Amino acid sequence: MPFDRSSGLLLHITSLPSYGGIGDFGPAAYQFADFLAAAKQKYWQVLPLSPVGYGNSPYAALSAFAGNPLLISLERLAEWGWIAGDHLANLPGKTGNVRFDEVYDTKLPLLHRAAENFLANHDSLGAHAAAQWQRFEDYCKANSSWLNDWAFYNVLRTKYKTGAWYAWPQDLARRQPEALAQVREEQGRELAIEQIIQFAFDEQWKDLRAYSLERGIRFIGDVAIFVSYDSADVWTHSGAFELNDDLTPVRVSGVPPDYFSWKGQRWGNPLYRWDALESQGFDWWVSRIQRAKELYDVIRLDHFRGFEAYWAIPSEDDTAVNGKWVKAPGAALFARLREALGELPFIAEDLGVITEEVDALREAFGMPGMRILQFGFGDRGSHNYLPHRYVPNTVVYTGTHDNDTTRGWWEHGASAEEKASLRTYLHPDVDGVVWAMIRAAATSVADMCLFPLQDILELGSEARMNTPSQPENNWGWRYQEGALRPEFAAQLAALMEMTDRDDYRDPQKEDPREEADPALAAQAR
Repeated sequence: MPFDRSSGLLLHITSLPSYGGIGDFGPAAYQFADFLAAAKQKYWQVLPLSPVGYGNSPYAALSAFAGNPLLISLERLAEWGWIAGDHLANLPGKTGNVRFDEVYDTKLPLLHRAAENFLANHDSLGAHAAAQWQRFEDYCKANSSWLNDWAFYNVLRTKYKTGAWYAWPQDLARRQPEALAQVREEQGRELAIEQIIQFAFDEQWKDLRAYSLERGIRFIGDVAIFVSYDSADVWTHSGAFELNDDLTPVRVSGVPPDYFSWKGQRWGNPLYRWDALESQGFDWWVSRIQRAKELYDVIRLDHFRGFEAYWAIPSEDDTAVNGKWVKAPGAALFARLREALGELPFIAEDLGVITEEVDALREAFGMPGMRILQFGFGDRGSHNYLPHRYVPNTVVYTGTHDNDTTRGWWEHGASAEEKASLRTYLHPDVDGVVWAMIRAAATSVADMCLFPLQDILELGSEARMNTPSQPENNWGWRYQEGALRPEFAAQLAALMEMTDRDDYRDPQKEDPREEADPALAAQAR
């Protein structure tokens, strides 16, 4: 789907300076939406909003459908009357990077207390709570295809001290009806609390989206192609994945060896049984993308090339060396999604090993591809990432969450040859490398350009979100309260005006008949 000429900022919710030690849907999120509007941006891109597991990566989610409870604002729950404000006094503050262990220990118990209070006392908390209870009941019915299973999964994770589902007792790992019935009987209250927490997530997210939309801001969200082995999805739909009789993976995901890594990358996600999914009309994927469309206005498909062919690695191998390419039914899948859901507002993350077949699949469904400016200054083969090679149906980034910040890349990552090429191409002496890169993206023909907030603030490597080869100390960066200075918004807004990425419409080109009769005006043209 082509997009209008536009621009946006990339900032995950956890990176907001919210009270409680981690960014959430509280006041800081609304302040950031105001900043986006002042800067004449049209999009706010976030990383997956899913609950996270080991390593706190949003790309190693515990569910493809549920929301991350840590993103719920306790301040807003206090406003709703679910929890007394004095219970929030000892939470971590607004400053510093996310300390996930501390946040888990302090915030999750309060979320459960608030949900339990709502469950027990919703009929005595006033008219607002009564209306919320009715919406909660409607929410449970509308989301029954995944919500009940998520509640079971998370209650059992807690019972078995976050142990993976495949390490639970066999009757639970294999979802024996008698075992699940016993859990429902013994822990019905805990199951309801998990459902209420998901309801609170959706309520707060919808409020933030509505506020943002009033200011012309839409959300871009990521959908990762694969799901984690330890996830509610694999536990619930084991037949959709390549699992042995003992529930271990047959083959796992990754990417082949390349110039940067002789052993490739072994991601470890179980692979789909595409034949089984296709025989069921791709219903699981239809549900997944439908849920994503409920959360986001635009969906970025992570590792898009895996929809054409994926690297399949024997699960017993420790490296990706012995993997092989296996074809995927991407065209059939996207045709089914379009049939079931209508317009597909997709961005294809088409980085990595991209073949003519991958490009053909993307183009067949009108999806824009991605270009990363930082990648464009190496040898001649990298020039596809430079603006003179772009086509309009493109989304350009200065960098993504997996890159160093532009300042950090320039100071620590760029080679002497890359620096020389950048100076030749951009002449960055006037306003520095970072804004030269931002300006190059904005002035390009790409329909959409997206900038990490770290680049707008000209931050260095200390603000990097993720280093893919580094398993720890990722995902924790937060910007400092007060960092969104008006001059940054004004500078960005001026650039949007000059590059026609704002909402300006030339009155000399307006057809006065449009408002009275759009069909007549179209016919006249």
